Amino acid sequence: MTAALGGLLALATLTAAAAPRTVTDPKAPRALDVEGPVQVSWTDPAKFTELRNSSNRFETERGNWVYDLAAYLRTTAAPRLAPGQTLDVTITDIKRAGDFEPQHGPRAQDIRIMKDIYPPRMTLSYVLKDAQGNVLKQNNEEKLIDMGYLSTGVGLLSDSDPLRYEKRMVKDWLRKVLPTA
Repeated sequence: MTAALGGLLALATLTAAAAPRTVTDPKAPRALDVEGPVQVSWTDPAKFTELRNSSNRFETERGNWVYDLAAYLRTTAAPRLAPGQTLDVTITDIKRAGDFEPQHGPRAQDIRIMKDIYPPRMTLSYVLKDAQGNVLKQNNEEKLIDMGYLSTGVGLLSDSDPLRYEKRMVKDWLRKVLPTA
């Protein structure tokens, strides 16, 4: 193999590794690494409402937003658990806040429009267990929705966080399911 060919192969490998990941990538994880008392997994994002009903599938698939939401759920839930408790969550559907409205022209097709008719939604199942493994709470189909996501701006994490509405919805749900003493 010539040095030039070797260099091209190395460049191709780096380029492939640097390509932006999509949430539907078959190599993308479907669960967070096992650590701590909170385990979060998710079903195939290609079947999520966010992707099935999107008018801009490219923008909807782009990034690692499912993983980011799962990681946020874990880090927010963990401190709310009593010593020895565990929480297992499986996310089965997500519809992010806002939607794409390509009818506004080619320059607007990549812009997520926020309107009251596009609230964030999530469906998940969970099992909360005590230190002995006894089930304290569980639900096989918990549906989260924040109908007032635009009018309740108090407590938003950051105006620049693209998942701020979904994270607030998750945080509100955790306050109800895991009230602290």
